[in-house]
Amino acid sequence: MSMWEYANPKLFMGWTRPVLPWTFGLAAACLVIGLVWGFFFTPDDFRQGSTVKIIYLHVPSALMAINAWIMMLVASIIWVVRRHHVSALAARAAAPVGLVMTLIALFTGGIWGQPMWGTYWAWDPRLTSFLILFLFYLGYIALWEAIEDPDTAADLTSVLCMVGSIFAILSRYAVLFWNQGLHQGATLSLDKEENISDVFWFPLLVCIAGFVLLFIALVLMRTRTEIRARRIRALEARARRA
Repeated sequence: MSMWEYANPKLFMGWTRPVLPWTFGLAAACLVIGLVWGFFFTPDDFRQGSTVKIIYLHVPSALMAINAWIMMLVASIIWVVRRHHVSALAARAAAPVGLVMTLIALFTGGIWGQPMWGTYWAWDPRLTSFLILFLFYLGYIALWEAIEDPDTAADLTSVLCMVGSIFAILSRYAVLFWNQGLHQGATLSLDKEENISDVFWFPLLVCIAGFVLLFIALVLMRTRTEIRARRIRALEARARRA
């Protein structure tokens, strides 16, 4: 069976039904273990003190805020190329989740920034590009709601998603493009010398796994809702024509 067949609305509803409870369960387990481990069983940092523990919320949420937009970009490209309705609905379903992740990242970043920088906000390149990414999330959601025809909405939001991907990339790599920014370098790196200490690293990985699983579960659940809503609209349109 082709992988595209699993994205058929009927098959999608079938295979996601048993997967959802397990995904939510694993997400909850990872989040509880990671957050309890990180906040209560790791030491304070010798420079940042207890403020360092905000990474268990900030880093995973920032990571998912960017990757959610990338997932939307891939789904939008699939829609443009193959006109596959589930991909467009999945992109639409992911947007509010990505928006909330972006808000969490901005809010927790402000909590960390106040004691470290002396201010909750600075017009740092990475922070600014992240704020613009947040505005693109708002615009994407608003565009879906503003256009009545779903295929036209999918076309226009796909274009918006491609444009907004520039800021998703900037949000990830701004600290490399502009060395003068206040924001620190990557918390997780393939370069072992740049990684944080293992005592913080392992619970952070568990938290990231929890956020990833939570994102997957929420997107699957919301995509199922979007499919049902599309079916209802189709039935209502048939009833009006009859």
